[in-house]
Amino acid sequence: MKDPLLLLAPAELHVLATSLRTGRVAPPFSAVNLQRLIGNDAESVSERLGALITLGMSTEGIATCLDLAADALGSRPPLEDLVDLVTTGPEVGGVANRSTSVVVSELFRNAQRSVFIAGYSVYQGQKVFHALAQRMAENATLQVRLFLDVPRKQRDTSSARDQIARFVHEFQTSQWPTGMPLPDLYCCEQLLQGQKGKPGSLHAKCVVVDVGRLFVSSANFTEAAQQRNIEIGLLITSTVLAERIERFFGSLVESGYFIRAR
Repeated sequence: MKDPLLLLAPAELHVLATSLRTGRVAPPFSAVNLQRLIGNDAESVSERLGALITLGMSTEGIATCLDLAADALGSRPPLEDLVDLVTTGPEVGGVANRSTSVVVSELFRNAQRSVFIAGYSVYQGQKVFHALAQRMAENATLQVRLFLDVPRKQRDTSSARDQIARFVHEFQTSQWPTGMPLPDLYCCEQLLQGQKGKPGSLHAKCVVVDVGRLFVSSANFTEAAQQRNIEIGLLITSTVLAERIERFFGSLVESGYFIRAR
C-alpha cells in the first residue's frame, strides 16, 4: 500500500511542511486540522505523521522530507511526456496516435550511438530496414545488434547451427538492403532445439536506440505489420528500462544462450 504522504500533491506537501515549521500543525496530529490543508485522507496522513514522530523524527525533519518529496514529484515530467501510443491501422477521426512505420524509421534515422533490435518475424526487410542501413552508412561508429528468431521449417532435420547459417545467408541476401553495412546478428540454437522436442521462439518485438528510447510493439518487422495490420505499441523515453532490456539480452549472450551468427 502506498504511503499516504506520497498520495499528496506537491503543493499539499509544501503546505504541510510549512504548517509543521510554523506550529500550525503539531503533535498529536488531528485529522480535523489536517483536513483544512489537504484534500486526501486526513486520517491516514495524521496517523503517518504520528508514526514518524514515534520513530524519533522532529517536526523540522519531517517538514524537510516533505519539501524534498514535493520537489521530486514536481520535477517529474507527466507520464504522457515519457510514453507515446503508436499504432498501425486505419485512420480514425479524433485519434492522433503515431504510426508504427513512421516511429520505427524516425528511431533509425536519429540513432547516434547504438541500436538494439529484437524481432520475431522479418519480411520485406529491405524496405523496413532501409532507414537503419542508410544511417549505418552515414555513421560508421553506430553499433547495431539484431536478435532474430530463426523459424524451424517442417521436416527440416538439419542441425540448429546449419539452420541458423542458412537463415543468416537469406537475411543478408534478401532481407537487408543490398550493398549496405551489415549489423551484428544474434540467434539462439537452444530455441531451435527446444525442450522435450518442442522448439521455442524469440517472440519479443522491440527497438532500443541510444540506450534511452525504447519501442515495444506487437508489430513484427514486416511491411504488413508496419503499415497494414492493426498493431499497438508504446514508445518510451527511459534510460532505466532501456538499460534493463539491453542487460537482459546481453546476459543471454554471455551465458551462451544466444550466439553471434554474423
